[in-house]
Amino acid sequence: MSESSLDAYFAQSLSRQTDHGRLRSLKTYGGGTDFYSNDYLGLAGIASEEYSHTGGATGSRLLSGNSPEAEDLEQFCTKFFQTEAALVFNSGYDANLGIFASIPQKGDTVVYDALIHASVRDGLRICPARSFSFRHNDPDNLRAKLQGISSSGNIFVAVEALYSMDGDLCPLKDMAALCADFKAHLIVDEAHSGGIYGPQGRGCVVDQGLEHQVAIRLMTFGKAYGYHGAVVLGTEAMKQYLVNFCRSFIYSTALPPKDYTLIRRKIEASEPLDDERTTLLSHAILFQEEMQSSHIVSGIGPIQTVIIPGAARVKSVADALISKGFEVRPILSPTVSEGMERLRICLHS
Repeated sequence: MSESSLDAYFAQSLSRQTDHGRLRSLKTYGGGTDFYSNDYLGLAGIASEEYSHTGGATGSRLLSGNSPEAEDLEQFCTKFFQTEAALVFNSGYDANLGIFASIPQKGDTVVYDALIHASVRDGLRICPARSFSFRHNDPDNLRAKLQGISSSGNIFVAVEALYSMDGDLCPLKDMAALCADFKAHLIVDEAHSGGIYGPQGRGCVVDQGLEHQVAIRLMTFGKAYGYHGAVVLGTEAMKQYLVNFCRSFIYSTALPPKDYTLIRRKIEASEPLDDERTTLLSHAILFQEEMQSSHIVSGIGPIQTVIIPGAARVKSVADALISKGFEVRPILSPTVSEGMERLRICLHS
């Protein structure tokens, strides 16, 4: 689905910023006497042994924290994840909070999967749009919810590609088709699927050829990529809108320049690991075959979930496993619903 209508909204908002002389843009600075950064004691310039050329960011990307390393990473992500533009955030939480707090407006509607991540829900608490959930991974229920929307504003549908607590995959093609039918904008959180699914780990959206049917994607670097930070992928208009209106981006000190370089290295290091990705998924199949338990709710992926109702009971089972040398963690209410306490078992290649 073309995102021209959403881009038109972004363009109108940015045009108003320009008309009022408030348009922000990212610039790199240097060469003059520093009267703009937050590096009050000069500690950002103290070199580390490995990175003699860099220190802290000293401020937000809009003030003093932009860098060639940040821009290089965003250009790299644009090509690697097959999108038009990319904007790096300090964390996936910051990114989701900012997307949902700043993009949906009064008169808009957000329909989200019932098991969507807490960071999305926190963003929705801030934004003025109305929002409600649909049954987890249920396209028919989503269709019914979309049919009931009478507003003429933008409609957004929020899902995760791989759910972090149940470990199952979203039926993305069905969701994308519904969004096309109802002229809704699909937002996909690939925090747990990035690096694992698709060619060179480019994610489920690329794997299923949905790059042009998804309005906004989120990738994080703290899961399969083994570092930290996140990137939001979409159109150039979306990127400039976030630079101007996304408070979790505008008012956060940027990552240190070396972090952008290391994130790129992590992505590059993951590219040739298709054999490891295949092995990881084969381990998930083996795990389920060996367990043969009706208590498993996971799909075939790296996150395996075994339901053990009751906080005391699941903690007891986890402790017993840990005593045998298996480091697993119990997940308790309110992270999951009461009565759905579980062991969350993360497999590795």
